[in-house]
Amino acid sequence: MRADSNAVRIGIDVGGTFTDLVATKPDGTLLRLKVASTPRAPEMGALAALAELLAGADVQAADVALIAHASTIATNALLGQLALELPRVAFVTTDGFRDVLEIGRQNRSAIYDLFVRRPEPLARREDRLTVRERREFDGSVSLALDAQSVDRAIDTIAERGITTVAIGLLHSYLDDAHEAAIAERIAARLPGVHVTRSALLVREFREYERFSTAVVNAALLPIVGAYLERLVRGARERGVAAPVFVMQSDGGMASVEVAARRPASLIESGPAGGVIAAAHLGRTLGIERILSFDMGGTTAKAGTIVGGVPETAHEFEAAGASHSGRAQKGSGYPVRFPFVDLAEVSAGGGTIAWLDAAGVLRCGPLSAGADPGPACYGKGAQPTVTDANVLLGRLDPRALLGGTFPIDAGCARRAVATVAGAAGGDLTRAAAGIVALVDAEMAKVLRIVSVERGHDPREFTLLAFGGGGPLHACAVAREIGVRTIVVPPLPGVFSAYGLLAADVRIALSRSVVVPADDAAWDVVENALGELHAAGDAALAEQNVAPPVRAFARELDLRYAGQSFELTVGGAIADAHDIVARFHADHERRYGFAAPGEPVEIVTARVIAVGATAKPQVARGRDAGPAPAAAPLARERRGVWNGTAIVDTPVYARENLCAGAAFAGPAIVEQYDATTYVGPGWHARIDAMRNLLLGERPPVGAHA
Repeated sequence: MRADSNAVRIGIDVGGTFTDLVATKPDGTLLRLKVASTPRAPEMGALAALAELLAGADVQAADVALIAHASTIATNALLGQLALELPRVAFVTTDGFRDVLEIGRQNRSAIYDLFVRRPEPLARREDRLTVRERREFDGSVSLALDAQSVDRAIDTIAERGITTVAIGLLHSYLDDAHEAAIAERIAARLPGVHVTRSALLVREFREYERFSTAVVNAALLPIVGAYLERLVRGARERGVAAPVFVMQSDGGMASVEVAARRPASLIESGPAGGVIAAAHLGRTLGIERILSFDMGGTTAKAGTIVGGVPETAHEFEAAGASHSGRAQKGSGYPVRFPFVDLAEVSAGGGTIAWLDAAGVLRCGPLSAGADPGPACYGKGAQPTVTDANVLLGRLDPRALLGGTFPIDAGCARRAVATVAGAAGGDLTRAAAGIVALVDAEMAKVLRIVSVERGHDPREFTLLAFGGGGPLHACAVAREIGVRTIVVPPLPGVFSAYGLLAADVRIALSRSVVVPADDAAWDVVENALGELHAAGDAALAEQNVAPPVRAFARELDLRYAGQSFELTVGGAIADAHDIVARFHADHERRYGFAAPGEPVEIVTARVIAVGATAKPQVARGRDAGPAPAAAPLARERRGVWNGTAIVDTPVYARENLCAGAAFAGPAIVEQYDATTYVGPGWHARIDAMRNLLLGERPPVGAHA
């Protein structure tokens, strides 16, 4: 990466409604853009934002040193979005194990539903092909790989015109020589076919999860690979020669070449950027405990950050269902890749309100998305959360995005009128009901990542961002007992900003399954050493310089006989140290520990990190240590305060100096988002231009 004074770093986040772009200059200057997303060709929205940036006078193509990107294309493909149809996938496995993908685990997504159906495997049964070979639990070969059975499988793949193949063999995580031999034979006979080897993705036991990860990766390879190729080609056509990196599900970046080989690691790419940005800002401000609250056009997402580190998990179910923000086990495709642990609910600006058969007002889960979008955008007719906020005066009824995006308040009124029967025909109360419903749903996901993870939300600061997060922050914070809110300087493009705060990262793991004692410790140390070397090579492949490489070690442990593990990280001294920490973590998480029981070390893991240059934080203009009066409002308008429409000041955020303070109710408008400061809340601008909201008046506040 270039380090000259003209180097510009660009983050582009493709969302469901808008595509956001943030560019940073070495002096800390931030440039931002929002353009409409193009769901059927998401790279077009990203390239349109890039072209608009380059068309201005601030950035030249030759100045760009990096493009960091996040997209939901992998998720959208698994969910069946039009124009992203999944390809036919072949799965090559050990004779007798073709149905592992269908049998799965005993998890049921709906325990009491006698007719519940599992998701259809991504590889049809007739496309699950077997080869004669057998490796035992210790890695030894009891049946050599039969070349004729391999050729028969390849003949079938060729006859059916299948273009992407997953290979998953029994116990290949211990020795993948047979998988490698099959892959080489496919490459020799069918050079245009994509091949995924399970043992290269997941060197862990539990065949179902490993096989599932490989098949998901194989299904996504042609789609994501072609998408990234179009994105890079479009950037090059616009004169940008800078490297392109992609956000992974765990909040780390990967070069576009690495990401194209491991598309299953990108499934949660879109939501991760905001949490990384929140962690970066929290470290800058010295805030130890943060709840990230991201409300966009289609969904709201919440995550937990403790000590500057987002909480993560090592497995998730892709394309699975959720209920009130909780993932329903057994409803999706297991993917054994780390991801930022988020709770998500269908509650965004485009979420549609409706009346059920009893005439009761409901909100979601359907969304108007980018097309047609909320009714006030001029193309839709169904009432959405955005339309409700327009009627309540919380959103400018004339235009958004600094006046460049017109708003039709009349369309919003007509749309909300279709559900106003639940409020006796009162449009204002119907709109207030829509907002109250979506606030309640978003409060649930914040409880999931706090209370249900063993955290007290009252000890946390809410960091609100996304196009709608600041608009609803006061309501959801009060609902869960949070007393402090931070709204960053560019909340509406904060996830794109997070792409520029992320490090290059790759997590490598290996099953060991040994007793946690001194006798087996050499096995663990050897595994960690091999993973360290592999992580170092992976960073070198992505041009990460040795001085900025760092490595973290983790072990997954369990009591002997348990079917799940706990991860213990940090400095790992010896077996006695790690066991003591495991007991303590088990006590904290589950309320009990069993120090007398034998403990097993199941998985060794190394996280290789390449540190990147973080965006500089520009300081705001100082209003002086004690402003004589509240800042001057740009205008006043009627805004719903929870009980009535009241005359309310509207401030332009760009005019608010550091130290400026005022009391709610108030509206703060800016290009990329609107903040509603509710009654009983007070606001202050800090030295880094963050908008701080608290239920106690800060020094210098004026009613």
